[in-house]
Amino acid sequence: MSPLFCILLITCAGVVGGVTNAFLSGNGFALPQWRGGVWCPGALSNIFIGAVSALCSWALYGAGASIDLARLSERQQIGMQLSAVVGALLVGMSGARWLTNEADKRMLKETMRVARAKQLSDVDCGKIADGTPREMLEAVLSA
Repeated sequence: MSPLFCILLITCAGVVGGVTNAFLSGNGFALPQWRGGVWCPGALSNIFIGAVSALCSWALYGAGASIDLARLSERQQIGMQLSAVVGALLVGMSGARWLTNEADKRMLKETMRVARAKQLSDVDCGKIADGTPREMLEAVLSA
């Protein structure tokens, strides 16, 4: 296969990993935005991070490490195994999951800070505790 086609295939596998993480995160396909002073990366950031992390992993540790960029215009052929594509998908999911976890952690910290300042009742806190970190932050901001 040509190196450029391999790069495209690995990047697409990372994109699929990012999309999969967006589905699994519970936040859906929200756009990146600020919520209560916290940056929420959204689905587009998941997709971008998934693609970049998959490509970086493949270029460092997979068959992409053997590509000579100085000879890219020449006819280079490299092998592409199914395991490399599946690995790129998993690395894309993992990279996007890392981003989602970091954003969720910041949202939960902000939720606790705002809830403490509002001195919410136990009943209100119980209602807020059900949902994703983004929903929790929105609920405590509106309480």
